[in-house]
Amino acid sequence: MINVGIAGIGFMGMIHYLAYQQVRGAKVAAIATRDRKKLVGDWRGIQGNFGPPGTKMDLAGVRGYADWRELVADPHIDLVDVCLPPAMHAEVAVAALAAGKHVFCEKPIAVLAADAKRMVRAADKARKLLMIGHVLPFFPEYAFAREAIAGGKYGRLLGGHFKRIISEPEWLPDFFDPQKVGGPVVDLHIHDAHFIRLVCGMPAGVFSSGRMRGDVVEFLTTQFLFGDRPLSITATSGVIGQQGRSFTHGFEIYLERATLAYESAVYRGEAKVATPLTLLTADGRVQRPKLKAADAFAAELREVAASIERNRPSELLGGELARDALVLCHCQTESVRRGRAVKAPAAD
Repeated sequence: MINVGIAGIGFMGMIHYLAYQQVRGAKVAAIATRDRKKLVGDWRGIQGNFGPPGTKMDLAGVRGYADWRELVADPHIDLVDVCLPPAMHAEVAVAALAAGKHVFCEKPIAVLAADAKRMVRAADKARKLLMIGHVLPFFPEYAFAREAIAGGKYGRLLGGHFKRIISEPEWLPDFFDPQKVGGPVVDLHIHDAHFIRLVCGMPAGVFSSGRMRGDVVEFLTTQFLFGDRPLSITATSGVIGQQGRSFTHGFEIYLERATLAYESAVYRGEAKVATPLTLLTADGRVQRPKLKAADAFAAELREVAASIERNRPSELLGGELARDALVLCHCQTESVRRGRAVKAPAAD
């Protein structure tokens, strides 16, 4: 049994806590939060732009710590699940790795690229697993797309467009702080940057246009550049002022012999699928692939548990992939600032 300690009980900490209930071989043995109400299970103040609202939790058998350092020092904890604000990810993850724990850290890996690189080095030094919570590949539609691209059934990947837009996240006062959260590119678009890095490899560069809010990008569209490779990949992401649609994401992916299309959104708290996953084939067929209903977060945590049991890095959740996604986000911000294409460093 993998004993998990969750550091940070906000919206994602709650989502992880609920998802662990569906994972065989892992259990939440401890939590750490400075909020005394949350320590005793009163999570009613938690909210997010998807998923269930906060409620009262039965924390019988779960140890509670007011300081994350106490959780990291707990000799019974095998895996530290970091759900603290992004600016704290590196400090907590490095400390947990040094203490001999595996680490699963909610995305983004960090706010600063230097911190992400430090986390990857710390995992290598400790010979422990560092996994980052990029959940997108575990959503059924994105999992289907990834497998279609990798499998080659419909030919090689030609291009695609990805979209991820939210309304103003009014419950996150530090969302646009470049040091604490990083704004929409680092906190939101990074999902698509990670997926693009996963299925396409590391781009040679980016060209982004958009608008700034202070020192962070509020909204952008990016062309990912792949040098000699004939790929046309774009993405649009950011924050809009209309509160009626709190979240939307989707894609169109173009293969030699098929196109994949998907889009869903949340309107006034109600999830709507505008375009169910649709497969358009070269012979004129329009298909709706059958997808297994799945809790993406539970599937993600099963991957975490399996990686620990095998003591083998995850191909989907590795720290290097997450570091590259963060680097791509900073390259896009720099491109918006400069108004020109920016080179991306080669992947390790």
